[in-house]
Amino acid sequence: MASEQTLTQQSSLPKTTAPLWRLLWRVYTYLRPYWKHTAATYLSLFFVLAITTLIPQFIRWMIDTGIEGNQPKVLTWSVLALLGLTLVKGVLNYFLGTLSEVASQNVAFDLRNEIQKKLTQLSFSFHDQSETGELLSRAVQDVERLRFLTGRATLRILEGVLMLVITAIILLVMDYRLGLVVLATMPVLVYQALHFGVRFRPLSLVVQKQLAVLTTAVEQNLRGSRVVKAYAQEEAEIERFESENNQWFKLSVRSAQMQAIQIPLLFLIANIGIVAIILFGGFRVIHGQISLGALIAFITYVGQLIEPVRRLGMIIPAVAIAGSSAERVFDILDTVSEVSDEPDAEPLGKLNGHVRFEHVLFNYGKRKVLDDVDFEVQPGQIVALLGPTGSGKSTIISLIPRFYDPTGGRVLIDGYDIRKATLNSLRQQIGIVLQETTLFAATIRENIAFGCVGATEDQIIQAAQAAQAHDFIVQSPKGYDTRVGERGVTLSGGQKQRLAIARALLMNPRLLILDDATAAVDTETEHLIQLAFEHLVQGRTTFVIAHRLSTVRRADMILVVEKGRIAAQSTHESLLQTSAQYLEIYNHQLKHQEEQP
Repeated sequence: MASEQTLTQQSSLPKTTAPLWRLLWRVYTYLRPYWKHTAATYLSLFFVLAITTLIPQFIRWMIDTGIEGNQPKVLTWSVLALLGLTLVKGVLNYFLGTLSEVASQNVAFDLRNEIQKKLTQLSFSFHDQSETGELLSRAVQDVERLRFLTGRATLRILEGVLMLVITAIILLVMDYRLGLVVLATMPVLVYQALHFGVRFRPLSLVVQKQLAVLTTAVEQNLRGSRVVKAYAQEEAEIERFESENNQWFKLSVRSAQMQAIQIPLLFLIANIGIVAIILFGGFRVIHGQISLGALIAFITYVGQLIEPVRRLGMIIPAVAIAGSSAERVFDILDTVSEVSDEPDAEPLGKLNGHVRFEHVLFNYGKRKVLDDVDFEVQPGQIVALLGPTGSGKSTIISLIPRFYDPTGGRVLIDGYDIRKATLNSLRQQIGIVLQETTLFAATIRENIAFGCVGATEDQIIQAAQAAQAHDFIVQSPKGYDTRVGERGVTLSGGQKQRLAIARALLMNPRLLILDDATAAVDTETEHLIQLAFEHLVQGRTTFVIAHRLSTVRRADMILVVEKGRIAAQSTHESLLQTSAQYLEIYNHQLKHQEEQP
């Protein structure tokens, strides 16, 4: 699929949605807090340019006075003075590079923080449609390109432009005839550099997108390495990656070919100026119209222009790439979260746990997921949700902590529309333990205390004991300081789930959302998890995606969900008598558990 998309992009390069100048201007606004560093940078640049333009005139004077005038002392002191000017220029260049780097690194620092903050705050619907590798590419590679833009790239562009303008003025003042000959090549040079940037920008965007595809492929292979090996799909994954890598290679070659043609062309245009000086300037020296020192100064000025022009040829494509990077970064920063605090949102007080769904509708894109879901749960009740895969059970429990907002209707807690409450005050009172437990690459202690900053050691241990996790923790190599692998890969499924229960217990939430699936664990672990669940649900309003008969029997209310609607709701005994849908679920999924001890 990714390859087909890339081929489509290659055949029709995308058009950017915002003008380049507007994107770049927005990037430069990030320099505002660091204006002192920026001002000092460009002040240093001013002095460097002054010395750079002074040196050819000083060389002219040395030749005409010291060499042509046969004055050895003048020549000696002039060389020492020239050495001093070069030394001062080197010191100023040091400050120039250091100050610009500090300012640009601060821009990158701020952008990375903003991206991280935005990604953390964006709703689940954004992450449902985004690829991790793509987001990583924007947060790392694109931000680095913007750092280069606000630092050395802009510095070198300004240096090149000013050198062109100042040199042009000096050459015309020195000898306007010879100056016009040299400057005739400059408009061609500038046009060619700008034309290159305009053509290169859309291609650079495609290259970056394909690089993001590669990043995603690597990230998914690393994350799913066990599945790849389990299904013996190593060769297939290698071939799939090779295909994407080949697309990136072709795009990179196309980019390199474009640069390989344009940059030497820029050099050729610049060197034509030197050839013209030597030819026409040589005749003027022979006829006594200008001095030899003036001719050398002319050659020196044009020679000094070659390096800035060469940099322009390299940096203008970098600016084009930075424009594409800016667009990709600001796409994230400008994304409006579908779930956020409303302007008049207020913090919720301590919840009692009375939950009501009032005629709730929910669409995922154009697909209707929930249709007129209506029920009420009293504080402290246990609600079991049953239904086939895709019936809407997960969506119902996702609406309670506002992972998504309903398309229609309302979700009320203690009579309060949760859209009118701040997200933090709502989610801090909801504990969630699902079958797919997420743990971080940190210590066991840090994972348990994740939702409760400032928890004491005693509180962490008590939560672990209640979650039936303390025994296996103390048997770990470093106890509570044992680091778990990425996503808890070093732990068993039952251990991860008990750590998640301990994490929820430590929060002491008023509302609980649980998945009691224990099919992947042994009987002893299942028993420990059930004991932990019993500690967890005491005195709390609990929503359980039920898989066990014991959970269903214990529930105060059972919701049978079918095709996004509540097909039936009541207790276990009542539904056996009144609901054909529940009876079918019972016979296929639960009845066999009657025979288990």
